Amino acid sequence: MMGDSRQLKIKDVFSTNLLSCDYSTSLHDALCIMQKHSISSIFVKNNEEIVGIWTESDCVKLDIKNVRIMELPIGQVMTSPVHDILVDKTLSEATVKLHQLGIRHLLVKDVNFTPIGVVSLSDIVRNQGLDHYLHFRPIADHYDTSVKILDSEQCISEAIEVMRTEGATAVLVYHQQLNEYGIITQRDVAYAILQPQWQMPCWQLASYPMLSMTPDESLFDAYRKMTAKSIRHLVVRESKSQQVVGLLALKNVLTEIETAYCSELENVLAQRDIALRKSEKNLYLANRIIDASLDGIMITRSSGEIIQINPAFSALTGYQDYEVIGKKPSILSSGLHEKPYYDTMWAELRAKGVWQGEICNKKKSGEIYVEWLTIIEINEPYSDEVLYAAIFSDITERKNAEEKIARLAYFDELTGLPNRRLFYDRLAMALASAHRDNHKISIMFIDLDRFKEVNDTLGHSAGDKLLIQVSERIKSILKEGDTLARLGGDEFVVLLTEVHDVESVLSFADKLLLKFNKSFNLGEISVAATASLGASMYPEDGLDSESLLKHADVAMYRSKELGRNSFQMYKASMNARSLERLSMQSRFQSALENGEFELYFQPLKCLASGRIMSLECLLRWQDPNLGMISPGQFIPLAEELGLIVKLDEWVIDRACAQLAIWSQQGCEVRRLAINVSAQHLTQGDLVNTLNSALDKYGVTGSQLELELTESCFVGNFQKAKTVLGDLKKLGVSIALDDFGTGYSALSYLTKLPIDILKIDPSFIAKIPDEYGNSEVVSAIVAMAKALKLHVVAEGVEKTEQMQFLQKLGCHAMQGYLYCKPLSKAAWIGFYQAEKLTS
Repeated sequence: MMGDSRQLKIKDVFSTNLLSCDYSTSLHDALCIMQKHSISSIFVKNNEEIVGIWTESDCVKLDIKNVRIMELPIGQVMTSPVHDILVDKTLSEATVKLHQLGIRHLLVKDVNFTPIGVVSLSDIVRNQGLDHYLHFRPIADHYDTSVKILDSEQCISEAIEVMRTEGATAVLVYHQQLNEYGIITQRDVAYAILQPQWQMPCWQLASYPMLSMTPDESLFDAYRKMTAKSIRHLVVRESKSQQVVGLLALKNVLTEIETAYCSELENVLAQRDIALRKSEKNLYLANRIIDASLDGIMITRSSGEIIQINPAFSALTGYQDYEVIGKKPSILSSGLHEKPYYDTMWAELRAKGVWQGEICNKKKSGEIYVEWLTIIEINEPYSDEVLYAAIFSDITERKNAEEKIARLAYFDELTGLPNRRLFYDRLAMALASAHRDNHKISIMFIDLDRFKEVNDTLGHSAGDKLLIQVSERIKSILKEGDTLARLGGDEFVVLLTEVHDVESVLSFADKLLLKFNKSFNLGEISVAATASLGASMYPEDGLDSESLLKHADVAMYRSKELGRNSFQMYKASMNARSLERLSMQSRFQSALENGEFELYFQPLKCLASGRIMSLECLLRWQDPNLGMISPGQFIPLAEELGLIVKLDEWVIDRACAQLAIWSQQGCEVRRLAINVSAQHLTQGDLVNTLNSALDKYGVTGSQLELELTESCFVGNFQKAKTVLGDLKKLGVSIALDDFGTGYSALSYLTKLPIDILKIDPSFIAKIPDEYGNSEVVSAIVAMAKALKLHVVAEGVEKTEQMQFLQKLGCHAMQGYLYCKPLSKAAWIGFYQAEKLTS
């Protein structure tokens, strides 16, 4: 309500009944005019100019002993000067002026400063709609308890003297015989001047009988009664004894409304000042942020005129502000985009209010560059003008890095075969086609038998040659539409799309095994090699990629169990491995409770300083019966059984506890890396788990690093991005593990908050001897450095490998050359020894 009334203006409430008289008019005549029009004030003019005002309240100031009082010119007793206000001013402005001057009337003037009326504080207050405040205010707090009560026989002059000395607007008169109270007000005194009989008993001038109320009643009831009866005063009586205890004047009621109004007005003005200061602060901060931003920012009008740029804009484009302000963004156009491109951009911008995308623009030097551009539509408040903010960053280096390593995204560098990512894509399409056309497909896993012996005996170069020849022999028997992929190491997989029945798969397996009957020429030596094969078929053995691959893997391991160099088709009866898993599951669940898991620690070495850079914790399972179980056995099982999240939580808790213990022992570990599963990232509550552990042990997020593989992001990229963003807020570093062997999606490096890139040991194992592999490592290191990522080489076992990595500028290494995984006690010994020698 206050917000609405503050918009009212003087013209909405003022009175046009502007009564005036000449400066020389007698007091008698002026009072007659006031009485005739029932008004409480009259303006005084001198030569047609208003120079003063006389009100009813001025009557008590008169000297009634002056017998010629009636003949006094009004100009001698008026109040001057007269304060005024323009008719188009707001009620808020009028209220402030009345309170500052301590008056109740303002002369209203039009735009030409001609007097046209009068406005009083009462006029303003009555239009505020604030009388509801009176509901909650009792009369007891607002009536005049010190009002003077005169005897009915006292003369009028005594009543006037009391009003003058006490500054009262009225006095009560008590008639003892009638047991009645009357009242004499300033208006009564003013009109008595017309027929002055000052020695007459004051009862004859008093108005009676008077309406009364009790102190417990509300001001609202009193206000309503005064308004209905057109009176200005009420007697206040005790509710039980009916004894008169005071006088309530309309002035008291209006004052309470005025107080509420002024308090409300002060609050509104204070809120406005706060909002203004906040707005100024936000504007200042916005300008500082714009100037400090590393992204180029350009703001334009809807007409396209550039009105503001930031320093980063100049740094990125070469244009200074004076060269572009007032011009249009087309100054940056590269000419590489046709009109439909821009039409689509603007259509989306107008529909959604924002547009994002890549665009080629041209610098002042003429150089073409690629930028990631975001355009935002800004609708200014209190204005119809639309502005546009363009925010961009130069992604040319990133694009070049992506193109340089794009070859690694879909194909295996060694064999030229599709990698895991491309195979999964083709399998998904084949499944969709098989489902639509109701035909069969088959997945066949191929694992070379004792391939490690070839690598260990003849070297990695010979092993690479063997893998290349194996891939060529398998490709030679593929039909058009089939796919052979290398998943990593010595593991291959075939997608057969033209399968009529199981016999078709058996026939292909026989042909493939025959290809291994002939030895492989590895240069100076020929070797014999065999393979274990396992296959599954759609739809008999599974309806989705995961099921088919898992069942083919089960069948392949069954081939190895049966003596290798054989083929097995998946059967539901192949439950030997399932039984093993169930047994391990039972042991796994009790292992956590019995403390059979243990953390080992492997340090990372800084290739620049030679010192310990950080530490990775590795999980080991010491089974009472089976001894030490490799993570390669129980981690996949934990994932399949849905226990991996529980295992992750145990590792995180123990790792944080160990950091706290080391800190107390003076063992300073800069950062401890923890491997986290894909399930925990996308299905668990990783952020809360980590945050709870940090709080529990008093560890900071900056002391932890989470290692994730690319499989964590497949299938639920947006979820992974959100979780990683929350982890970064805790101060945790994010490392991408086993880079180069998985999906190798470059978009992960640019769209996710990754800090560290860990090159898979399979690449490091073949440097620096193998040219192709060395080039891959070089490209990965160069790309990571261009993207400002920290690079770690895993699996470094030879001095030559370390020296090669140092030349590339790789930041850190991890592997047996520096240190194998250590128990807690062994790590403390290693740390102390390194500390003494560093």
